[in-house]
Amino acid sequence: MASNFFNLYTHDFARVAVAAPVCRIADPAYNAEQTILLAGQAAAQGAALVAFPELGLSAYTCDDLFHQRALLDGVLDGLAAILDASLQWKMAIVVGAPLRVDHQLYNCAVVIANGQIQGVVPKSYLPNYGEFYEARQFSSGDYAVATEIDLLGERVQFGSGLLFEVGDMPLLKFHVEICEDVWVPVPPSSFAALAGANVLVNLSASNALVGKANYRNQLVGQQSARCISAYLYTSSGGGESSTDMAWDGQGVIFENGELLAEARRFTDEPTLTFADIDLERLSRERMRMNTFAQSVQRHAAEVGKFRTVFFHLEIEREQPLALNRNVERFPYVPADARRRDDRCNEVYNIQVQALAQRLTNSGLKKVVIGVSGGLDSTHALLVCARVMDKLKLPRSNILAYTMPGFATSERTLKQAHALMKLVGCTSQEIDIRPSCIQMLKDLGHPYAEGKEQYDITFENVQAGERTNHLFRLANHNAALVIGTGDLSELALGWCTYGVGDHMSHYNVNASVPKTLISHLVRWVAESGVIGRNDAQVLLDILGTEISPELVPGTAGGQPEQRTESTIGPYELQDFNLYYVLRFGFNPSKVAFLSHTAWKDREQGRWPDGDHVTRNQYDLTAIKKNLGIFLDRFFRTSQFKRSCVPNAPKVGSGGSLSPRGDWRAPSDAQSVLWMEELRAIPVQE
Repeated sequence: MASNFFNLYTHDFARVAVAAPVCRIADPAYNAEQTILLAGQAAAQGAALVAFPELGLSAYTCDDLFHQRALLDGVLDGLAAILDASLQWKMAIVVGAPLRVDHQLYNCAVVIANGQIQGVVPKSYLPNYGEFYEARQFSSGDYAVATEIDLLGERVQFGSGLLFEVGDMPLLKFHVEICEDVWVPVPPSSFAALAGANVLVNLSASNALVGKANYRNQLVGQQSARCISAYLYTSSGGGESSTDMAWDGQGVIFENGELLAEARRFTDEPTLTFADIDLERLSRERMRMNTFAQSVQRHAAEVGKFRTVFFHLEIEREQPLALNRNVERFPYVPADARRRDDRCNEVYNIQVQALAQRLTNSGLKKVVIGVSGGLDSTHALLVCARVMDKLKLPRSNILAYTMPGFATSERTLKQAHALMKLVGCTSQEIDIRPSCIQMLKDLGHPYAEGKEQYDITFENVQAGERTNHLFRLANHNAALVIGTGDLSELALGWCTYGVGDHMSHYNVNASVPKTLISHLVRWVAESGVIGRNDAQVLLDILGTEISPELVPGTAGGQPEQRTESTIGPYELQDFNLYYVLRFGFNPSKVAFLSHTAWKDREQGRWPDGDHVTRNQYDLTAIKKNLGIFLDRFFRTSQFKRSCVPNAPKVGSGGSLSPRGDWRAPSDAQSVLWMEELRAIPVQE
């Protein structure tokens, strides 16, 4: 089957839904009708799976009516109507029903697809406390003898140990449990996840109580995180009996601990709540976390009890189907202001603690740092200042040097001096041009004879001289050289190898991407953690265009070099880095996610503040810059990353340390990635 790049199923997403119809007690025909209506709406929206509440065909609050044959026969008629309707849907639905099996009554989830019942899952744990007395009417599925039952003229699989695998969606395997099953210490879904289920479904009728909704969210969210799975939870809403309880129709969809979607509670109308689950992301997380596989082995006896039911849905992939999922433009920077402040605070303190520990262990009390007046060295200096405060050492123990070269602008030089004054460190200016001229003379470089040849040698002589000075100054003053280069630069190889900005004794910024550093500097400015009246110079630095300042600029003082003109916008490259490094996604999926996030500046969330430039990019620009990233990341930069200094890892987005998250051969080729990149369309 042909696949459309703009269809979410092409990239291993699955659209799922939780439904909460308004029911009528003991009226299966009406409840089946409402189920069909909502299921049809879910199918029209491209869903592959939709879940309905516990005992939804009868209503949950039937009490002893569950032992009335008229009700149980009516439920079967309702099931038959849903079966007939399902022939028109390319979708699996899960409905709740009371069913008779071997002279016992079970609270069941019935999985339906393609006009057939694919399997029936009975509830394992029956609450018989508080306001619930299910054991009065039902038997636990754990005590059922049958593994197959006759239902509506079909022989179908029966039991709590069923997994459902969709053949044309190889990454989708789901398991169903019912309400109380997730409240017990070891839910059945825990073993189901170890057996391969990555989408866990819960049909519930949990009533509304003060604080209970928040607790259910925590319960479901944690189960999805522990199981590295998606978790669909739906519960009874309007129409259930209010004799002794009230109902809110809570429905949530989590993915690996993250809330993707939540239904509106306490509504008089039916609700249908969608989310697009990233099945590949779940698979990658399980692959990366090898203790998951160890758990499978440890619980092999329980895992071996599961049976898998296979069926196909023939999901539509030829037509566009846009992703209905929030994709953060800045995956390293939360859009929410409070979460962003928390992130900045934590990252900053991780960097401070790590450098303080290194100084304490080394017995050294001083650091040497080069200050350019640009973003990275600014943040590194701010970290050093807080370290000195933490260790109760004077900030004068920070030996900061600004070293103008052939292309240093008046603006950055002025900012460097203002910053060093603000911090209160020991500051000095060293003009590296004389030593660079000597080096260029020794090399026989044309510039030494007055010719304007600004090649890579001309640039790297300056970078090398700065680093050479810093190391010798550290020797002379018994100090550590603090590196300033960030994660984005390491990913793109945007640093001078060896005796250059690539090297230091300790690099506090090495796992912090450029987009996050800009927010860290702003956070320091606004929070005053370094000192009051510090905002303006930091804001000036944030407003400075990023440039290595190695090639002389124009007569008007504008930099000749604009970093992003060469390596692409950092906001796009950090996006690419996150999904390539953290999840190993193929270029087509990275581009699809990037297109979702960046195609329209009016859609999606942005970090708060007027300072945020709201750019948008079409697929042509996304493809071009992804190509720059892939070529530099896979083909030209690994030899630099293979020997980087020690540095603290600050986030789960990864680092590029050869001792940590990324170990790769320096001679690897980018052919596979570039070939797939070429297949990405440019017409939108």
